[in-house]
Order: sequence, then structure tokens, then C-alpha cells
Amino acid sequence: MLAELQIELARYRAARVDGGPVVSGKVVACDGGLIEVSGLALPIGSLGAIAGDERAPETQEALAEVIGFRAGHSLMMLLGDTQMLRPQSAVRAVGMPGMVRVGEALLGRAVDGLGEPIDGGPPLELPQSWPLGGKRESALERAPVTQPFDCGVRAINALATMGRGQRVGVIAGSGVGKSVLLDTIAGKAEADVTVVAMIGERAREVSDFVARHMTDARRGRMVVVAVPADHAPNLRLRAAQYATSIAEYFRKNGKSVMLVLDSLTRVAHAARELALVLGEPGAARGYPPSALAAITRIVERAGNSASSGGSVTGVYTVLADGDDMNDPVVDTARAILDGHILLSRDLAQRGHYPAIDVPASLSRVMDFVVAPEIVEAARQLRALIAAREDNRDLVMMGAYRAGSDPALDRALEHSGAIDEFLTQARGTAFGLEESLVDLLALSAQAQSPKPSLNA
Repeated sequence: MLAELQIELARYRAARVDGGPVVSGKVVACDGGLIEVSGLALPIGSLGAIAGDERAPETQEALAEVIGFRAGHSLMMLLGDTQMLRPQSAVRAVGMPGMVRVGEALLGRAVDGLGEPIDGGPPLELPQSWPLGGKRESALERAPVTQPFDCGVRAINALATMGRGQRVGVIAGSGVGKSVLLDTIAGKAEADVTVVAMIGERAREVSDFVARHMTDARRGRMVVVAVPADHAPNLRLRAAQYATSIAEYFRKNGKSVMLVLDSLTRVAHAARELALVLGEPGAARGYPPSALAAITRIVERAGNSASSGGSVTGVYTVLADGDDMNDPVVDTARAILDGHILLSRDLAQRGHYPAIDVPASLSRVMDFVVAPEIVEAARQLRALIAAREDNRDLVMMGAYRAGSDPALDRALEHSGAIDEFLTQARGTAFGLEESLVDLLALSAQAQSPKPSLNA
């Protein structure tokens, strides 16, 4: 008897006491991760806390998110595991529907998709709120891209120059070096604030990234939002939206923000899981229309602000499943982004880092952010690289006769200098001005006539 009373007292002590009326409901069904709740009329995107097992006081409340409605019931999906979930469990509304907490205190911290610290630091005091889905603005609110952006990678700075406020995709198959390239960009790019969203990646990569980048002087300018692959799909999608909201908040304050999202494909996968759970039919290779639309909504939130003068420069990785560059996610991202950096598996296998396929990569704003002579030098160098790669097999077999193609002759003559220019050691950075000077020097060298043997 005493033991039972002690359990009841412990349960009462652990119960939360709310200062006002709380909207609540009851769990009536749970099927395949989808929870039906009666009596809880909340907007989509709202959070609810599901009470734990009364017979096990040590169990905690489970957070769930409203993702739809059916027959008067709210459809929710847990943001964690379904352990200890019971029928008729009480569900109460928590937080502000559709809003997330943001603030300067996020700088130097690593958080999850709910804004909770995962770095072992103290709790965050975040007085400001921001819409999770962003604030929709008119097209004329987006200022044009006119200033170059230094990403720290020479091949990109010189041959696919980025602009402040641009959205760029890093596209490649698995194991080609997307995450490593983004690691270099996140650590070396010039920006007031860097927001890194690691969505659906391995937990080891998250801990390694935090250990490398959250210990030096750059820590005070960086925010990490991480949700590994083993977490719920709605939490992964929410993390991508939360990271974008953080970037929007700092942009409103006039900051130059770089948003690094790894990866956009995992976000599409999470949106696909949610859509299929809700019964939406699959369309393009199993992707429901809403899953591909989620990519567009997230990408379109980046850009320049005409009112505040701030900017969000977005760098997104896109995983090409099976190295298929016509994958629906790749095709959708390539159409909405302002440029793409394509990584080649062949170059990666040769030990060429970064393995950027220069002829297949482009920046749609390069002509507006650098001088015309830089654009022309980049065009000439890209032509030489394309001629060399297109005829690589012919040259390797010894079937090419020198003098047949002047452009290929120049490319082969300066092949060593071109490879030296395109590669850089991991962890090193080349500034924008240095990259452009090197480009002009290499272009002049490659276009100069070959000295005569009789001279």
C-alpha cells in the first residue's frame, strides 16, 4: 500500500502545473506512426505533448506534431519514438502554433530540430519568435545579386563565382565528396553568420563537424542544427525549416548569412514519408507532389532583402541516387537554384579534390558579380578543360595526333597547371581576389602561343 502511494506521489510531483486553460485531447488510434487525437483542434504544424504511462512515473511526455486532419480528429506524428504510447493518453497543446524561438543566444551553439541544445551547454534563452514556414514576401522585396561571395574554394571562386544572396546546389552521388566540400565552405567562407543544417546525416558526422568548427574563433558566428538519419521524418523536415528561420532572423537584422543545408535530398525523403503516411499517391519515382514542393519552399526563402540589406546565401547538397542526374529531386533543385556545382565520381577516383566537373557546373549570377575579363578568362579555361576531358580516352590510347585540334593541344600542354589550379588540399582556403588573379594568370599562360623550336 505504501509503495503504491509513493508511486502516486511521485507521479503528482512530476506532473506539470499550467497557469491557465490548456487545450487537450485523447489518443484514439495509432497506426504506422500516425496518431489520431480527438478533442484537440490545432493548426497544422502545432506541437502536442502526449502524457506518459501513469504506471511508470519515470516515463516522460512525448512530443508530436499535427500534420493533418481526418473525420474531426487531428492526425499527429511523434517527433521521437513510440515507446510507452497508450490508448486514451492525454494530449495537451504546447508552444505557439507555427512559431519557433530564435535569438542571438543561438550563436556558437548546436541544437536539434526543436531548438534544444545538443552540445551539453546550458539552456537557451530565446526571447524572439519567428514563423517556422517563414514570412512570405513579394518578389520585389528580393534585392538583385550584385556582390561576389567568397566561399574559400578556388575552382568555385574563379570558374563559377557565387554572389551574395545566391542559392547553389552541390550535386553528386554518394561518397563523391559533397559533405567534405561543404565542410570546407562552412569553415572558410566569408559571412557574418553561418547556419549549418545537418539533416538525415550520420550522427558521427555531426559530432565530427561540431568538434572541428565549434572550438575556434568562428564559433561565435556559427549555429548548427542537426537531426541524424534515425530520427522521425517530421523532425528532419522541421529542422530544415528551423535552420532557414534562424537564417531569416539574422537577415532581418542586416547580417550577411550563409545557410549550409546537408542535404536537400534527405529533406525531400522526409517530406515523402509524411505525404505517404497521409495517403498522398506517389508520382515521379515515388515522390508525391508535396515532397518536391517542400524543396521549392525551403530554397525560395534564401536570398537578399531589399528592406534590411541582409542576405541569406544558400548552399545545398543534393544526393543523386545511383548517380542519376535526372533524379526528380536533382531535376527540381537544379531548376529552382541559381547555380549548381556538379561533382564527378571519375575525378574523385583519381584523387582530384575537390572533384568538381567544371564544364557541367555553372553560376547563373557570375556575369553580374565579376568583371567581363574574368568572365572571358573563365569561359576560355572551361573550354580547355572540356576539350581535355572529352578526348581523354583518345589521348590515353595514343590515338590522338598533335596538331589536329589547337584547343586540345593547348589543354594538354598546360594540363599540369590546370590541375594544380583546380585542386587544393583539404582544409585550406583560397580567397576570392587570389583566385581571380590566379585565373587571369593561368588564362594568359594557356592562350599564349607555344614557342617555336627554331627560336
